[in-house]
Amino acid sequence: MAGTVFFSVSMSLDGFIAPESPEDLMGRQWVELHQWLFPLRFTRENLRLGEGGEEGRDNDIARETFERTGASVMGKRMFDAGERMWPEEAPFHTPVFVVTHEKRDPWERPGGTTFHFVNDGIPAALERARSAAGDRDVRVAGGGATIVEHLNAGLVDEFTVALSPVLFGSGVRLFDGVDAGRVALRQVRSESSPRVTHLTYTVRER
Repeated sequence: MAGTVFFSVSMSLDGFIAPESPEDLMGRQWVELHQWLFPLRFTRENLRLGEGGEEGRDNDIARETFERTGASVMGKRMFDAGERMWPEEAPFHTPVFVVTHEKRDPWERPGGTTFHFVNDGIPAALERARSAAGDRDVRVAGGGATIVEHLNAGLVDEFTVALSPVLFGSGVRLFDGVDAGRVALRQVRSESSPRVTHLTYTVRER
């Protein structure tokens, strides 16, 4: 059985993790939000961008997040955006369970990523992800609504926010709709680099 259920996202200082429109993904603000990731050696390796790249704690965190993940869960909105933008060798390299009403056969990509489409809700998707992950962890990849559904259902054990020095003004808020009366947090770690601050929390029911 898998271990921890977690999420790990980049967030702007004003609380947004994505632009409102999927058409704006990969735009200027989104690139600025994730600018800490692009120079890293791990990112270059994972996206097959060639040799080189920066070492250091940011690189370690990106690699550790990838290595602990045995399977992922994501919402349909995130999948739809990613399907257009991910390279042929999608960057997960593990099973991914997409929560959707669409009925679709598994979509296998080169490099070990297979997208499975789950039609009976988040608990079913998470159960399948736990089974697929083995003794590794399950990552709730996003988007924001899917993360909040897991939080409100008491299904998240911990999370890390990479707080980037950028302002969005509008977009998809990370904690929009969270049931703050049920969710309590404990900060367990804070690590800063010149580009970003990594904040890690455990989650418990209030």
